[in-house]
Amino acid sequence: MSADDQALTRRGTVLEERGPGPVRVALPVNGTEHAVEIEPRVSLLDALREHLQLTGAKKGCDQGTCGACTVWVDGRRVLSCLTLAVACEGSEVTTIEGLAEDGALHGMQQAFIAEDAFQCGYCTPGQIMSAVALLEEGRTGDEEIKEGMSGNLCRCAAYPNIRAAVRSVRDRA
Repeated sequence: MSADDQALTRRGTVLEERGPGPVRVALPVNGTEHAVEIEPRVSLLDALREHLQLTGAKKGCDQGTCGACTVWVDGRRVLSCLTLAVACEGSEVTTIEGLAEDGALHGMQQAFIAEDAFQCGYCTPGQIMSAVALLEEGRTGDEEIKEGMSGNLCRCAAYPNIRAAVRSVRDRA
């Protein structure tokens, strides 16, 4: 297999070349399959916000430094502003909108409210998505929480309350 073929291979199947114009992309988001017509260079963040009207993930810096756009792809945290939507085809994408179940807030969402872990709320969706993933990764020590959440910036400096919310969920588990 040539280097070009290897570059086009993902999960053992050869992907067809597509673009540069709009292409149809199948995106499973929050348990629902969506088909969108986008250019291959569209970020996952822009596909979610502009094509699927899922506006929970925020465009903070658009450079991968603030974490406001954090979502999960196949259960792993990703910065959706740096991730191409076309690269997520066939992977399960979870956004803050998909975190609640049957209309009930996720425990981390409840903890953020109880601990007053937000002020303006702009970073909150990304903070929550990171916090849930962090605990699922088994990073539960106080220093691990502090370090693991360091990629999510809060311009209002609600860090002590954010860490308190994460610890509260950890302690209930």
